[in-house]
Amino acid sequence: MIRNQWYVVLDSKEVKDKPVGAKRLGEKLVFWRDSKQKVRCAFDRCPHRGVALSLGKVRENHLQCPFHGFEFDSNGQCVLIPAEGRSSQPPAAMRLNTYPTYEAHGFIWIWWGDKAPADLKPPNFFENIDDHFIYGSAIDPWKAHYSRVVENQLDVAHLPFVHRKTIGRGNRTLVDGPKVIWNKNKMMSTYVFNRVDDGSKARLASELQPRDGQVHLEFIMPNLWQNHISEKVRILAAFVPVDDENTLLYLRFYQKFLSVPVFGKIVAQLAMPSNLKIAREDRGVVESHTPLVSSLRGGDEKPIKADAPIIEYRRLRDALQKQNQ
Repeated sequence: MIRNQWYVVLDSKEVKDKPVGAKRLGEKLVFWRDSKQKVRCAFDRCPHRGVALSLGKVRENHLQCPFHGFEFDSNGQCVLIPAEGRSSQPPAAMRLNTYPTYEAHGFIWIWWGDKAPADLKPPNFFENIDDHFIYGSAIDPWKAHYSRVVENQLDVAHLPFVHRKTIGRGNRTLVDGPKVIWNKNKMMSTYVFNRVDDGSKARLASELQPRDGQVHLEFIMPNLWQNHISEKVRILAAFVPVDDENTLLYLRFYQKFLSVPVFGKIVAQLAMPSNLKIAREDRGVVESHTPLVSSLRGGDEKPIKADAPIIEYRRLRDALQKQNQ
């Protein structure tokens, strides 16, 4: 995993009025909401005796340990040791390791890394998904490193083989390009030009011109992706790292062709079984990857032209890793 990045780690609905324990980025974390409903995050370990704080509760705006009742404020500082009385001052060292959080668009992010800079900016999201969209959602576990799950969604050549009975119908095996465009170094857009092999050579990316409204893929580092199907339909995925061998795919179907909230939500949720089916067509193949983690050099892998989006992803990933060493 890459340090010093905003990672989507949870859906907002997963953190309610009780502490929630979740393994993310190889660490056991606890999430809770303070009195202003802001989500807080810390290591799921009481510094006193090492028990899981996620087994405790939120009491008067404090996270309370289930073992001896120690209470921690929103910043992770211990403010009460019951055995020593309310008149005592807990030592400054009795505090939790915390991560900054951000909540928007129904997602919870954490700033995973070293001490956050004073001018830490909010995470990026897709500017073309506005409040008029209504979405349905699902969570799917994959036994794969998140980098491999990301790359699968950037792979434009596998559709007629892995998805030949669903989205890959039509035998469009020849890949022109693909064309990859960076938007202010924040988002990578991939324009797909797949067609039936008529014996002609695949066109170069430099020969291709994206059209307005064309289906394309968008990716924001480190773990957000969307399939821009049309102005009114999108599929979004957050590739949430659990550890080096497990990823949770947070999948959403966005629509705004039916704007009535109740019925729009029903329609969006009804689309999820088919989207999960398509994702699971990929899952078994992706879980077979060796090596487990992708890299720019790729070990024994031998990339082809159609892998351009994957190579671009690996270049940025490699650069960020070197920057954080």
